[in-house]
Amino acid sequence: MSLRTKLILVFLAATLVPMAVMVWVTTNLLDQSLRYATTVELDELSRSLEVTGREMYRSAREALRHDAAAGRVPARKFEAASSAQWPNEVITFAASREAERFQLSGANGDTLNYLVARENGDVWMYARPLGGVGMNKLTGQISGARELVDRARGHDLRRGVTWALIVVAASVYLVALSILFWIAFRVSRPMRALTNGLKTLVSGDFGVRLPGEGRDEAGQAIAAFNETAAHLEDSRDKLVELTRVASWQMLARKMAHEVKNSLTPIRLTMEEIGARNGSVDAAFLRQASQIVADEVTTLEKRVRAFSDFASEPSAQARETDLNGLVHERVAFLKPTHPEVAYEIALADRAAAIVDPDLVRGVLTNLLENAAQAVGPGGKIQTRTFREGGRTVIEVADSGPGLSDLARSTLFQPSITFKKNGMGLGLSIARRSVLLCGGEIEYCDSILGGAAFRVSLPAANAGN
Repeated sequence: MSLRTKLILVFLAATLVPMAVMVWVTTNLLDQSLRYATTVELDELSRSLEVTGREMYRSAREALRHDAAAGRVPARKFEAASSAQWPNEVITFAASREAERFQLSGANGDTLNYLVARENGDVWMYARPLGGVGMNKLTGQISGARELVDRARGHDLRRGVTWALIVVAASVYLVALSILFWIAFRVSRPMRALTNGLKTLVSGDFGVRLPGEGRDEAGQAIAAFNETAAHLEDSRDKLVELTRVASWQMLARKMAHEVKNSLTPIRLTMEEIGARNGSVDAAFLRQASQIVADEVTTLEKRVRAFSDFASEPSAQARETDLNGLVHERVAFLKPTHPEVAYEIALADRAAAIVDPDLVRGVLTNLLENAAQAVGPGGKIQTRTFREGGRTVIEVADSGPGLSDLARSTLFQPSITFKKNGMGLGLSIARRSVLLCGGEIEYCDSILGGAAFRVSLPAANAGN
């Protein structure tokens, strides 16, 4: 089932189901209200029947009394001597000491009895049918109608129907909304997973894969994402490998060129010694020996720099006093460049969590580069300070600075703008700083030349 079909079904379910429930509820409420709609007419009818029944009963009583007095209705006589055999209604009447009494008899009260007490203690009873009208039944029907009317009046029909409709509508809406949210969550879950996967992929983690199956659009998108991530991961691995090989090839060519440059003077010197056929004076030998020794020293330096760059040092980070390292490195290099003026401006406390050996190497490289750049009479300033929870070392010089081209390729291996340079020093320094969890960047020098700022993780940064 496609995503579009799912959304259409969700829309139909979210609209038609609540509508059907509301129609059913409204119909039932309307039916209940119609049951009470005729209570006004029923009230009027019951009152009319009540008045009619009372008038008919009064008329029947007067007629029976009049006919009994005129002798037109036979009397049933109950003698006092046989009072033990009287019916209960007659006994009750005699005991009441009333002169006369009317009462109903029959299954439905359709006979009117007229009881008269005589002076000698006898009781005469006259009876007359009411023409098929059951007064007891009529009275019960009127009482039932009155109860129904009273019960209907006890209900506020409009308010009851209104509140019932509101409560039911709200309940149906909340249930439908909850179901809609649940369905929307299920439908949108693949999209959320795909979004999170894309964020992870953008962050550089090409190994991310999304679980998910299905033939709809979401399942196809997830499958395409997984396939793309796999291709990117494979391409990344290949690119890294090719870059590594290309880098080493470039360094190998550079190293071969530098070794060739040093071997050429050695070869020429040795050829000159051989060409003289033993007629070599001491001065020439001293000169030739010096040339060979200098070139061998140059070769050793280049091989050592290449070896340092190729090595994989491990950082042993601990709390280190950077002020002490600065004093140590300046004191170590100052005798080598006595013509350079060194200036130190240190913070009260400059501690960092770093590998001190790696930081020594970084300082040595930066100070040596600065000394070569400024030349005799130049000035180098080294300072430490705290900035944003980091401890910073800045080495600035008064030299000529760097061009835009030099800045753009500053930390690339095998790129150098110095005579006899290998172009590996700043690359090694940058790697050492990164291993310490810091950053190194070029900035303008307050002395007019070049400056390098090394930012390292500070110890007790919250203090």
